[in-house]
Amino acid sequence: MNVSSPRASSVPSASVPPIPSVRPVPTVLSVPSDSASFPSAPSDSVPSASAPAATRRSVLRGLGVAAAAGTAVLGLPAVAAHAAPAGRPAAGASGTYALTLVHLGRDGAPTTDYRTLLTALSGPDAGSGRQLKDLPSTVTVQVPAGRYLLDSTIATRPVGEENWGNDWLVQPRLDIDRDMTLVLDARVARPVDIRPPVADAVFEQAGAFAQVTYEGVTGFANLMTRSPDLRTAHLGPAAERGAVETWVDSYWNRPRGVCALGYTFRGERALTGLVRHPAPGDLATLVVRAGVPASGGGTGLVDFSPSAGPSPALSLALPAGTTGTFLLTPERGTWDLVYGALSAAEGPTNNYFVLGRTFTPGSTTVHTFDTPVFGPALDSSPGARPVAQRTGDTLDLTVPLLADGDGHVPSAPLFTASTVTLHRDGRLIATRRGEKPGHASFTVPAGRAAYRLTASATLSRGSVTAAWTFTSAATATATDLPLSAVRFGPDLGLDGTAPAHTTSRVAVTVEGAARRSGVRSLTVSVSTDRGATWKSAPVSGGRITVTTPGPGKAVSLRAELTDAHGDTLTQTHIDAYVARAATGAR
Repeated sequence: MNVSSPRASSVPSASVPPIPSVRPVPTVLSVPSDSASFPSAPSDSVPSASAPAATRRSVLRGLGVAAAAGTAVLGLPAVAAHAAPAGRPAAGASGTYALTLVHLGRDGAPTTDYRTLLTALSGPDAGSGRQLKDLPSTVTVQVPAGRYLLDSTIATRPVGEENWGNDWLVQPRLDIDRDMTLVLDARVARPVDIRPPVADAVFEQAGAFAQVTYEGVTGFANLMTRSPDLRTAHLGPAAERGAVETWVDSYWNRPRGVCALGYTFRGERALTGLVRHPAPGDLATLVVRAGVPASGGGTGLVDFSPSAGPSPALSLALPAGTTGTFLLTPERGTWDLVYGALSAAEGPTNNYFVLGRTFTPGSTTVHTFDTPVFGPALDSSPGARPVAQRTGDTLDLTVPLLADGDGHVPSAPLFTASTVTLHRDGRLIATRRGEKPGHASFTVPAGRAAYRLTASATLSRGSVTAAWTFTSAATATATDLPLSAVRFGPDLGLDGTAPAHTTSRVAVTVEGAARRSGVRSLTVSVSTDRGATWKSAPVSGGRITVTTPGPGKAVSLRAELTDAHGDTLTQTHIDAYVARAATGAR
């Protein structure tokens, strides 16, 4: 689903242009517009997810159109008779009322450059939408009694090569209980003026959205445009308290970066204009660093957008070894970051997901992708998805064995071989080969026993191995296995290297079961001859001291850990990272 803009003016692109994308739409009971067939306006819409079968209805259901003297009368298919709710007038004999819509442009004259949607929130058509476009300026529709969400996009005709303007009128509460006429007048709309506090930003695209809930039915409306000339207006009476949720997202392109400015509101009315000129301190900064993967480079793609609701987000292309910067509005809510890079010339895209993150004004957050030390990562935060469990007599493992140096878990990690073995009381139960590193399932006897679980992966250079010991017995429900992990954090360039013949402090972090229960002992060793010999590196203040070897040689790391319950981990990284000469990517 891409944002279309048949009449948008050309916009200068940055040295690495963002790529437009659209967030998926949450499940709603409405049918938004399809602007691809509405040539009079540059707006686009996001299709709704399918409504539940009980409320699914056709959008247009065979509308019949008759035009005369600038007026169209639309006869909708007959529907089953429904009793009017208590306190509401009954509909006419046909079960419908006549709703006449008059469309006026910014000059006050009748216009046919519109797209109007009528979404039923109650009545026999609840959950369905009816779209009007490519029709005369005045249209009469026969509709059943009930509550409706109405939104209308009225476009202004271009002058020369200028962008088209869009006036978006939203009436979140339209109660049809008699014949009525509505005048949809673009002149009541007010500007949406959202601008970032940086001079090098160029407007790219924007989206305005409204979601209205009434008696358990939710209607959705939107307008997306690549023209900065956007105006909005609320029409009609207020809806019930908190029934209307609106948000506006504006995206701006920068050299090697994006400004993502979004604002969300909840209340009783839609927006009538919006002016936001945030100061630099009002925004948060997200820095994304693209490492050089083992496959040799290429271009990564950063998709950064709000977690909630659809958004016409921009994807930023980042060549390996470069950095991109996002300026964002923390008040938009949580944000999702997806970093994708080709894992191999013909392989699947390797995606890293960083979802549901909050930011604070004035803060700077840095995420580095695809750099060492690659190894197991166990999310210890409350509510984190378990990666190793026993249910009854089955052990299920989805341990992320090759998370990157920042702990980002790859969807398609690069490896040349993988093995998972399980021993019970010293006896081999089974071996799994060639599957995704750290992923396997085993069936074991019910009785309590001592287990040794070993997972390993061979990379294009080096290897990662983690061996855990623990005791376990059959369980009535899914129970986490007490696995731990040790993370190493050297200061590396984007090419995954450290300067040769230098001494540095490397962070050591414990994750998983030992983080929760406590660490009884932790020993770390370092090797510069690919594990032929090891030298102890005491942990002090959460760090060890490492001296790198000569250019082209590698540092290997080993951790031996025992948690407070006696469960153990031996974790080995052969060729964890490489030493470089005086120059190298940073």
